Amino acid sequence: MQKDTTTSSAPSTSTGRIRHRKRSNEVIPDDSKANGNKLLVNDKSKYKSMLIRAYSSVWMIGSFVLIIYMGHLYITAMIVVIQIFMARELFNLLRRAHEDRQLPGFRLLNWHFFFTAMLFVYGRILSQRLVNTVNSDMVLYRLVSSLIKYHMVICYSLYIAGFIWFILTLKKKMYKYQFGQYAWTHMILIVVFGQSSFTVPSIFEGIFWFLLPATLIVINDIAAYFFGFFFGRTPLIKLSPKKTWEGFIGASVTTIISAFMLANIMGRSSWLTCPRKDLSTAWLHCDPDPLFTPESYSLSGWIPYWFPWKEISILPVQWHALCLGLFASIIAPFGGFFASGFKRAFKIKDFGDSIPGHGGITDRMDCQMVMAVFAYIYHQSFVVQQSLSVEVILDQILMNLTFNEQEALYRRLGEMLEQGIKRMS
Repeated sequence: MQKDTTTSSAPSTSTGRIRHRKRSNEVIPDDSKANGNKLLVNDKSKYKSMLIRAYSSVWMIGSFVLIIYMGHLYITAMIVVIQIFMARELFNLLRRAHEDRQLPGFRLLNWHFFFTAMLFVYGRILSQRLVNTVNSDMVLYRLVSSLIKYHMVICYSLYIAGFIWFILTLKKKMYKYQFGQYAWTHMILIVVFGQSSFTVPSIFEGIFWFLLPATLIVINDIAAYFFGFFFGRTPLIKLSPKKTWEGFIGASVTTIISAFMLANIMGRSSWLTCPRKDLSTAWLHCDPDPLFTPESYSLSGWIPYWFPWKEISILPVQWHALCLGLFASIIAPFGGFFASGFKRAFKIKDFGDSIPGHGGITDRMDCQMVMAVFAYIYHQSFVVQQSLSVEVILDQILMNLTFNEQEALYRRLGEMLEQGIKRMS
């Protein structure tokens, strides 16, 4: 940061003292550094930065593939860990900006609200799978059923406890800062757990609907980096000075093509396409959904003349993948632009330093959060059939009725079936 020379020429007061402007504790990024306005193609240290970034990317992708192989429950655990790191980085962001106004116990209060929100969100998402997992054990089933029944009461009680805690810690001359922290904490909870409300259901409906959108964001980010690295000449947006039109266009084409090809590869795996109804880790087998059943298309015209293919096999889900790829390449990057503007508002380079060459977890998840919401809404609107099935009805019975109520329901259904058989005979 440049040295402030305004104080040397400032007019003196009547007492002969020189007025000094109050200095900020915030770090203003230097334009000549990595967050500056130079294009990546002109950066002299770009090859060193690329090697560090590539090394970290290999480790992240390898770990991600391993977790995908381990299954649904481990993927959910990965989402929880990512959210904890994101919350930590965002809590620290406001703390760094106000280091001289620390309050004892306020960070602990932030984490109290965070884990209360975690209990509320994941309790609602995973309750049905948890019931399906323990329904063979009567004691566990009754315990889980009671917890699910009073889940909202427990979460609300924890939230009220935190609310009272916050009120009791208010201090004079600190009200503005404390209420700012309170609002900041709740905004973080809405953003972080809003994402999980869409991501985790997608995992259990089929890893495919989580893996493909997440992979497309990674591909788009890598392609944008390399196209900008070698060909970038035209700046794209002032919020992200090193983003270029060449990188944006090259990444868009690469992402859309990759979406069509990856959907064909992923769509043929039962491990990725079968829904998980419980929290076990057993291997999945199911009849393939029509979306994942190959359809043959005959090729005509000049294509069979020049190429050895007379027909091609395409999964119907590949057409949906094109829409996901289009969104991932054109709209999702605006999540990154928003994060860039956010960081500039706080005068920081990255949200954290947990990933060498990339910054913090939040720096990697900015576009993923936008993509996760779109993928879930698209899946629910254009893919899932909006009709009740026997499985859906049974899941609702298991989740909302006690054992005695279920027994009474099944007895009544048996009587109705017997009466129907008698009428038919």
